[in-house]
Amino acid sequence: MSELNRESVEAILAKITDPYLRQDLSAANAIKSVKIDKDKVEIDLVLGYPAEGYHGELITVIQDKLRADAGVAAANIHIKTNITPHSVQKGVHLLPNVKNTIAIASGKGGVGKSTTAINLALALQAEGANVGILDADIYGPSQPRMLGCHSKPDTMDGKTVEPNISYGLQTMSIGYLIEEDTPMIWRGPMVTSALEQLLHDTNWVDLDYLVIDLPPGTGDIQLTLCQKIPVSGAIIVTTPQDIALLDAKKGLKMFEKVAVPVLGIIENMSTHICSQCGHEEHIFGAGGGERMSKQYGVELLGALPLDITIREGADEGKPTVAMQPDSPISKIYREIARRAAAKLALQAKDYTSKFPKIVVENN
Repeated sequence: MSELNRESVEAILAKITDPYLRQDLSAANAIKSVKIDKDKVEIDLVLGYPAEGYHGELITVIQDKLRADAGVAAANIHIKTNITPHSVQKGVHLLPNVKNTIAIASGKGGVGKSTTAINLALALQAEGANVGILDADIYGPSQPRMLGCHSKPDTMDGKTVEPNISYGLQTMSIGYLIEEDTPMIWRGPMVTSALEQLLHDTNWVDLDYLVIDLPPGTGDIQLTLCQKIPVSGAIIVTTPQDIALLDAKKGLKMFEKVAVPVLGIIENMSTHICSQCGHEEHIFGAGGGERMSKQYGVELLGALPLDITIREGADEGKPTVAMQPDSPISKIYREIARRAAAKLALQAKDYTSKFPKIVVENN
């Protein structure tokens, strides 16, 4: 048993790996202070991503390790979260009051992208982040229905709008400004302009993450949006089906072309479990997301089942993570949220907010 001092405690912490960052606590710069009083230790840790659902497990691992390796009688562990801004595409600037933007994309429609985006935003919030979500699908906005929020946003100055709040999320959608059955008969430039207005004219408040639910596809509109909208990282949603994977690969290539890092892939509708007999079946194929992740060197963030409660929740404006926070499905969403946020935490940081503003005056 080694002598109990700061160096020995930090050496023990350096043996503990964060499973989401895949770095030990020392390499991750998570150790902020170590205080020792005889055989008692007090440790302050700071993680760069939201993971409140993991804090308890990490504290237990640290306490057990300190007890076994150094005979520590009591270890008081404090974990805080410090989410910092990360860089976006060259020539594109971060939004005011938004630290990070995460684009949720799919190569084709019908893979559950919007449902996944809303539940992922709620999962990030459940893990301790301040989160907003922008419905970037001008032609087919689905966010108002999925969030059960239909009121027109307020405006204080007649020029900008306040985000609607639903389940604690700051939200914005063209669907808040039109009737649900009104078609948007607009050409590409109008769509791009409308989305830029929604993005820049919404008074977001101190967001750690703005989740952007992109329209499906990889055409001119999607490419233009990805060039003009600041994106810290992207997530591709697909099903295991070969046709969906073909289009998902196009989405991944699109982000590569505009220099946006892909945080990972989410395989939706991975399996179906019969609600009557419990039989599990891969009705859309098996292992497609994993094969794609290996082929392109992109992480498979998680796999979600085809479950009737997810669909019912989306249709009724009662998303799963908000209404069933302790369900197995919500736990999958939260696991995916931690993995995605940790992946983003490893990306290059944006320091423009720390630069002084230079003002030239004529005296």
